[in-house]
Amino acid sequence: MTPIEAAENEALRKELVGLFQYIQRVRREIAAISRPADEDHKFESMGDQLDAIVKATEHATDVIMGCMEKNDSIIAKLKEGASEEQSALLNEIEENDRAVIEACSFQDITGQRVSKVVKSVTYVEDRVNALIDVWGKTELEKVEVEKVEKSEDEKLLHGPQNEDTAISQSEIDALFD
Repeated sequence: MTPIEAAENEALRKELVGLFQYIQRVRREIAAISRPADEDHKFESMGDQLDAIVKATEHATDVIMGCMEKNDSIIAKLKEGASEEQSALLNEIEENDRAVIEACSFQDITGQRVSKVVKSVTYVEDRVNALIDVWGKTELEKVEVEKVEKSEDEKLLHGPQNEDTAISQSEIDALFD
């Protein structure tokens, strides 16, 4: 073997070792995504968490808008017997109501942006699942996932939860009985 061939073989060997190490690292990362050491950070639940944010924001906005509409009705009634000074104050309240209603328009924009993020997360999740299928779940289960230690306070935190997974108010009440 000539010195040039030996150098080429060594370079090829180094590249193969580097590629192998890279693939091993990718396997560890995929294993960590599919079996996170911290059960609160499951990749599959990210889209659900973001959907819950959109729903909670929509609900809060609906409540705010409903209250503002009720306030408008009350203000209209109060104006009927109001003095000029009181009427001016009621007009200020109406202006504040309109400002709050305008500010609540953020919910629609927020929902649109979060929906884009959900689509991206779903896309990545699909790609990760495809890689899991390629390597096989049994092979990924063999890969060690580094444990994440939580403080005592972190172990107690579980919220906010989705309505379908959260404990009910009656279950909470039972804890205090």
